[in-house]
Amino acid sequence: MTQYVWRNQYETVELDGEWIILNTDSFTVTKLNDLGGFCWTLLQSAQTLPALLQAVHEQYEAVSPTAEQELESFVTDLMQRGLLKYAV
Repeated sequence: MTQYVWRNQYETVELDGEWIILNTDSFTVTKLNDLGGFCWTLLQSAQTLPALLQAVHEQYEAVSPTAEQELESFVTDLMQRGLLKYAV
């Protein structure tokens, strides 16, 4: 099963429920909401999409019925931004 993990150790700051990731490789800034920041912290170690979804269900009481598709889009977006890579 495919696993994802941080590409590099990027500077990350959490301020009032928003997460800011500074990609020093491409000089970009990515903002995440609280849920995105929660997933980002989990992705410091290799994670599968089902493991991330399970963690989200355990952490948050109300989870969208489309959470699986949203999580897949989230991970794809972070991959395209160069923040994640496939874990080996």
